[in-house]
Amino acid sequence: MNKTDLINSMAENAGITKAAAKKALDGLLIDIEGSLQKGNRVSLVGFGSWSVTRRAARDGRNPQTGKTIKIKAKNVVKFKAGSDLSDAVN
Repeated sequence: MNKTDLINSMAENAGITKAAAKKALDGLLIDIEGSLQKGNRVSLVGFGSWSVTRRAARDGRNPQTGKTIKIKAKNVVKFKAGSDLSDAVN
């Protein structure tokens, strides 16, 4: 499912227009992104939670040449599925 499919499904399930569903989805994504940028955790009970963690700098290897390279430290977003979502897919 891509973003367009999700918007179409949201509109159908909620009985709203596709434009309203797109606005709602875009608003949700902006709010999640903004919260994560501030270092906050976003949690939707039953669905899951997003958080930001710091990945330390490390040595890596170029698979083509085998040469060791330095990989910079960076922030990464992690998602942990909630119990309801986990139960739904198992």
